[in-house]
Amino acid sequence: MGVEGICSDRFAAVRTLFEQNFSSGEDVGASVALIIDDEVVIDLWGGTATFDDAVDKPWERDTIINVWSTTKTMAALSALVLADRGDLDVNAPVARYWPEFAANGKDGVLVRHLLSHSAGLSGWQEPMESNDLYDWSKCTSMLATQAPWWEPGTQSGYHAITQGYLVGEVVRRVSGATVGAFFADQIAGPLGADFFIGTPPDADPRVAHVIPPAGGITDPNAEADSIAVRTMRYPQMDAAASSTIPWRRAEIPAAGGHGNARSVATVQSIVSHGGQAQGVRLLSEAGVERIFEEQTYGQDLVLPGVFRLGIGYGLNCPELPISPNPRACFWGGWGGSLVVNDLDARMTFAYVMNRMGEGTTGDMRAGGLLMTAYAAMAGG
Repeated sequence: MGVEGICSDRFAAVRTLFEQNFSSGEDVGASVALIIDDEVVIDLWGGTATFDDAVDKPWERDTIINVWSTTKTMAALSALVLADRGDLDVNAPVARYWPEFAANGKDGVLVRHLLSHSAGLSGWQEPMESNDLYDWSKCTSMLATQAPWWEPGTQSGYHAITQGYLVGEVVRRVSGATVGAFFADQIAGPLGADFFIGTPPDADPRVAHVIPPAGGITDPNAEADSIAVRTMRYPQMDAAASSTIPWRRAEIPAAGGHGNARSVATVQSIVSHGGQAQGVRLLSEAGVERIFEEQTYGQDLVLPGVFRLGIGYGLNCPELPISPNPRACFWGGWGGSLVVNDLDARMTFAYVMNRMGEGTTGDMRAGGLLMTAYAAMAGG
């Protein structure tokens, strides 16, 4: 199937590479978008996807899909909006807003620890089934009673699924709305962005199914009782679950958001554009700068590699050079989705796909498109 959409002549090389990814079989169905200075300069989609009727069809302009952990940037933005309004203090103890959370020595855990994967709650201690992820009260109450696995604030350990419930419960306690409802009303709605945390039934006909990776999500070389293994132990994640209606309807703010590259870039351009996009201001410039307050920098306890983490996002660093510019922040999703906000270039890049790459962080499809876009920008 051919690639459709718009692409500025300046970025013709990005379109060429995107097309090559389909011809090589690296991509089956995907979309890529680039917004610079409030202008959509790339909005491409192509390939095929399987939908609920189990029939392969072309990936269309309005096709959306589960983007896994790229959803985390949407939950983080929800918290940052509340912080910018003065309703939430990221330097305050979580227990100020969620009193039950103070149990088991967590009275000193701060909101910014949740947003930087350093709260020591990267997984559930007690057994969890995948269906339990649809029970918000169970997921949050278990985390509220659990003791941290390491000293909060000292080191990052990727909160793969738990971060969404932790941040989402704070958003709920502060705003009175679930994180999915808050995001829809206060962020996606004003921006006209086709992204959901908790996807409604009327979107079902255009939700593409993911193509799960062959391998597992846990590093096979990890020690049996390491934090990395414990993080992924409960529940055991099956990528195919994202194609079910219960997953789709649930608010799973660390892994269950549905959108396409255009909608991801539209929302996140709020960050790269200094808090305002499409005439809608959601953050002050100071609220955006809060993201760049470094929280941890070093080897992650769960993910393979060194990460520099700010408040809600990964930050540019020599070990993970996501951008040639210093003021860039990012996150990606299981299998390969990615969003990058570059404040120096006033640019947001996003890529989502159905064929998942191996491992937690996927492969270089998104990275190749991103680097090609930067090369085009450097060339004028």
